[in-house]
Amino acid sequence: MVAQLPPRGWNSWDCYGAAVNEAQVRANAEYMAEHLKEYGYEYVCVDIEWYQPTAGSHEYEPFSDLCMDEYGRLMPAVNRFPSAADGKGFKPLADYVHSLGLKFGIHIMRGMPRMAAHKRLPILGSDQHAGMVANPNSICAWNPDMYGLKCESNEAGARAYYESIFALYAQWGVDFIKLDDIAREYPHCKREVELISESLRGCGRDMVFSLSPGPAKLETAEHLKKYANMWRITDDFWDRWDLLVNMFERARVWCTHAGPGHWPDADMLPVGALRRCSDADGWTAFTEVEQITMMSLWCMMRAPLIIGADMPCNDEFTLKLLTNREVLAIQENSHCAHELYHTDEEVAWFAPMKDGSGCYIALFNISDEDREMSLNLADYEIESCREIVELWSGESIEVGMTINSMIGLHNSKVYKIIF
Repeated sequence: MVAQLPPRGWNSWDCYGAAVNEAQVRANAEYMAEHLKEYGYEYVCVDIEWYQPTAGSHEYEPFSDLCMDEYGRLMPAVNRFPSAADGKGFKPLADYVHSLGLKFGIHIMRGMPRMAAHKRLPILGSDQHAGMVANPNSICAWNPDMYGLKCESNEAGARAYYESIFALYAQWGVDFIKLDDIAREYPHCKREVELISESLRGCGRDMVFSLSPGPAKLETAEHLKKYANMWRITDDFWDRWDLLVNMFERARVWCTHAGPGHWPDADMLPVGALRRCSDADGWTAFTEVEQITMMSLWCMMRAPLIIGADMPCNDEFTLKLLTNREVLAIQENSHCAHELYHTDEEVAWFAPMKDGSGCYIALFNISDEDREMSLNLADYEIESCREIVELWSGESIEVGMTINSMIGLHNSKVYKIIF
């Protein structure tokens, strides 16, 4: 099964926006192979506009010339990805990532390039051309590169185009697809999600299928679980405390939909070096304790762990944050995680271990002052325990039926309890 556990990896958006180049991708892949692969991080993903030669920031250039082949399929800009020359596409870069024992992913937008539609380029494997399949009334509100497709009125043409691009991505060796401008577009995108998913799953290569941006609508959960492996439950998540506090409610309502093959996605982890395309010294605005709170929530809710940092710039704290084996093991060893309670000052989460030998409990101080937090285990049907360890500090806690702890503002503690 694809995505048996929440995927872990890296995405280029937070640090390089639309401007990432091959050297930067290779450097991050090499860092991951050396420092993070043993902790389950494996996907190296190139985000938006890898086909746009002049992309230089987190902003988009409307109606710019895009690189594509004779069938209207986008191709890497060779000035940014030199190994793509001579029509090789991303295969050389994917091969390099695979040689490191990792997997390769790309970002795509739904639909086809509007340039392909205007030029009426032929669709591979079809007697139709792009102008017959494109829907000029379906344009992304924030990036006008693409037209959506006539998935209902011309399903055959739309399917042929989507099958053609996934055949290409399979040839390249792509392992992860982040599909944008779709997760929050229900209900009018419903059939398009189905066609894209069917085309991807029929291409002959396993690929994780991730939908963006959010917030996805909760009432679409069953459809999302059937057709995707990940879907965004939030708009772009950045290094702001108010956005992190807001994530607790999103996690509460979506956590019951997490399971093998389908994972609610809280977006990238904005840690370490960020926004490097505009600020060579850019760094996360989260404090260290806020990053611990974020990582604790993502692991308790079993969200995908996709790093946003320019990883070769990681400091000691960032690397330790991402590689705490006991905290990461929550995603592997637990199931059915859920919120215990939520006030304006505090949040508590509970995750039972799959083998029944214990559980994890996380206490979050979301207030703006230090707080004494207390949890009576008997209130949550825990009858006894023989070991309690706080996982960030590694400290063993005196065994008892009550957990009492002073937790600093914006901080959290995660306890492993063995029955």
